[in-house]
Amino acid sequence: MTSPSASPSPTELLPAPRSVDRPRDGTVELTADTTLWAGPGTGTTERWLRATLGAALALPLRPGSPDTPGGLRLRVDDTLPPEAYRLTVAAGPGVEIAGGSAAGVFWGAQTLRQLLGPDAFRRAPLRPGEPLRLAEQTVEDAPRLRWRGLMLDVARHFMPKDGVLRYLDLMAAHKLNVLHLHLTDDQGWRIEIGRYPRLTGTGSWRARTKIGHRASPLWDDRPHGGFYTQDDIREIVAYAAERHISVVPEIDVPGHSQAAIAAYPELGNSDVVDTRSLTVWDTWGINPNVLAPTESTLRFFEGVLEEVLDLFPARTATGTPFSSFVHLGGDECLKDQWRASPTAQKQLSTLGLADEDALQAWFVAHFDRWLTARGRRLIGWDEILEGGLAPGAAVSSWRGYAGGVAAARAGHDVVMCPEQQVYLDHRQDAGPDEPVPIGYVRTLEDVYRFEPVPAELTPDEGERVLGTQANLWTEVMEDQARVDYQAFPRLAALAEVAWSALPAPAERDFAGFERRMTAHYRRLDALGVAYRPPTGPLPWQKRPGVLGRPIDGAPPIR
Repeated sequence: MTSPSASPSPTELLPAPRSVDRPRDGTVELTADTTLWAGPGTGTTERWLRATLGAALALPLRPGSPDTPGGLRLRVDDTLPPEAYRLTVAAGPGVEIAGGSAAGVFWGAQTLRQLLGPDAFRRAPLRPGEPLRLAEQTVEDAPRLRWRGLMLDVARHFMPKDGVLRYLDLMAAHKLNVLHLHLTDDQGWRIEIGRYPRLTGTGSWRARTKIGHRASPLWDDRPHGGFYTQDDIREIVAYAAERHISVVPEIDVPGHSQAAIAAYPELGNSDVVDTRSLTVWDTWGINPNVLAPTESTLRFFEGVLEEVLDLFPARTATGTPFSSFVHLGGDECLKDQWRASPTAQKQLSTLGLADEDALQAWFVAHFDRWLTARGRRLIGWDEILEGGLAPGAAVSSWRGYAGGVAAARAGHDVVMCPEQQVYLDHRQDAGPDEPVPIGYVRTLEDVYRFEPVPAELTPDEGERVLGTQANLWTEVMEDQARVDYQAFPRLAALAEVAWSALPAPAERDFAGFERRMTAHYRRLDALGVAYRPPTGPLPWQKRPGVLGRPIDGAPPIR
């Protein structure tokens, strides 16, 4: 008979918890006879434990009572902060996870999974019947930031629904709680809209795709595309809510809209260009073909958003905190066509606006009011600051810290995601073997030393920083393995930055984090994540001959 498996050291937990106390040397065993009692409000964790840990470790987790010796108990303790938890392992009583909310209980279960070792991250048991031993201990923990996110670009390269569900599981394992889903762009429209069927009928497919950076001579001549049906979206949102993750949809306007214009040419500036000749864009970069700033365009996207609001409800079954947000992009909207368009210039004059930046501000402000009237909140990239920020709008600060600082000082909520720090499409090393190297080098240590709350903000202004997210733009990530490579292990570092109470960047124990990553790589292996190894890309992860766009030197911090 094999000996019981011992739990890993609590120093291997990731993200790092607030405190771990091991007062005694005793242990608790989880076996096929271990029961599970779930108090009121803990149903999501109860279901997850049976479906995930039960399947991985051959634990039936039959229903028990709160007094069953050696059992596993879940309860909500409203004396704890909302997402905080306390995980207690004690000989005799067994294991208890208490959370300040249902979400807190769920995050405590993620810590329990790590304590049970890498086998707990598999889909079927490797050693069925073998008892699992947990050291007596108390883990007390709470998140630093409220918004702990990942932006996933499914427009440039489509990720099938199962891939999105997989990433929700990966996010949950790292205590990330916001999936920002970039659903539309020049290269594809990925969400079914019933009243406008050509958005997916035409706009979800492109004839070919540039391979590598836009200056590359290489093309993939196969059509590329796909979209999520409305039921797919409902499933994604429900699956996320079960894991206490908010899904924030992005419909990018008024720029990044060629796929929509290809489907409905009247949306473009047809008095400047022949919009009927436009197709879904097959290359990368900033596209001059933007939406016409007209009342008819507003009505069209009101129709789109009516369906989006239905698919992404503000209140989910589990009360996910950021589900009221709708992201409307607003970035990289070139104004050349508006300057040349008699229609746009007439609109500018009619509205009494000073310039084209003010025209975009009018466009954004319209949807801010429209969403607010429906109990929702607009969020956009920091370009929405130009020409005046709409009241009530929140900002995703991507062009450095400056936009986030300005927005916070003006009383707007901010999600910090500066390109120079947390754009995970940027290369991870300066070596020649990095696949399709884009941008500045952003190593694991660079991400670990990222500080989301700018030091120049006062404490009150700092409260406006909802949190942070990593952004995964997929122009050069053609499949799941490429997304994994760019995301991990750096997303694990971002998760700790967002969750844990870390010291100032220069004082962070990166060597200690690397030691904990040694254990975490085994978890990622069990999950089938194609991460970048610490020693560099594996032979099949390289992309020799595919042109990137590396930028030398340290990135500007602005």
